[in-house]
Amino acid sequence: MRRIVGKDKKGRTVLINVPSYDDIYINNQFGPQTAYNIAISSNGSGSADASAAASGTQKAIFGYGWNPSTYYSVTNLVSSTGTVATDTTGVGSARYGVSAAGYGTDKAIFGFGYLSTFSDTGITNLVSNTGVVATDTTAVGTARRQNAAAGYGTDKAIFSYGGSSGGAKYFTNLVSSTGVVALDVSGVGTSRQSLAAAGYGTDKAIFGFGVDFSFNNLATTNLISNTGIVASNQAASTGTVRRELAAASYGNDKVIFGYGRDASGYYSTTNLVSNTGVVATDTTGVGTARAGLAAASYGGDKAIFGYGENATARSMTNLVSNTGTVAIDTTGVGTTRYFLAAAGYSLS
Repeated sequence: MRRIVGKDKKGRTVLINVPSYDDIYINNQFGPQTAYNIAISSNGSGSADASAAASGTQKAIFGYGWNPSTYYSVTNLVSSTGTVATDTTGVGSARYGVSAAGYGTDKAIFGFGYLSTFSDTGITNLVSNTGVVATDTTAVGTARRQNAAAGYGTDKAIFSYGGSSGGAKYFTNLVSSTGVVALDVSGVGTSRQSLAAAGYGTDKAIFGFGVDFSFNNLATTNLISNTGIVASNQAASTGTVRRELAAASYGNDKVIFGYGRDASGYYSTTNLVSNTGVVATDTTGVGTARAGLAAASYGGDKAIFGYGENATARSMTNLVSNTGTVAIDTTGVGTTRYFLAAAGYSLS
């Protein structure tokens, strides 16, 4: 017996049991196979619990960040309709250059970053399925900042790449379905920082763009398998080279990269990624061009970009529909800041 992803009569994503040759002829299974509802999360995670019929994480959380001279640990919760709440008092070490992803089907993790003590860190903070942030978990892996993170394999997460005073990195750290961070795995692909990542195809992930330690802006992407294996650089690097952009899943199985900057200025350009990991050419930008923002999925199949800077720190947001269409700016809520992170959480 094997399972494939399909759609039920209501258009919901489901797993369908497909009998093998032996199943059919040895067990005499000729009848129709049962389709099971599965919640496919914003970052590629999912739950086979039939009670979780909603297709994806419903809420999101923005957290941490920086506004010149001030380091933050505050968070802002996002409802299932894309409404951003006011600041929640921060938990854990204030820092910027942090990254975040979902894990365990309905929870999230923030990790790494640059502390107010002017040092890189590998500490992490787990987020419950009610959006409560836990205190610091002791660092595992190489301390670094401005790396990226995404969910993979239905209930796990991966941190990868990043930078430090010693240069750009390509280490990866896998996160188990219970939020345990593993030791460094030697990296694959171009060492870089200030990139973005998100889940695609229901159980895989993609890392893309960024800047190397020689300050070359990139459009390079690397696909992550459903077992957490990082592939070498994709041959076709598509889209405007840039750094300090953000990415999130939308439409259950696709990704959108958006915004960012390079030496010539700030962008609102976006690039859509198919459910097979193919990156599309630039889509004309909508909303205020900026960098250092964050993005996450919400509402089961939509996404939100938020915060950032374009010489001035911002708190504005832009909602993304389940077809990848970006909306105009929504007035910001919460502390203006940038170099923050965001992830989806909660199946209800």
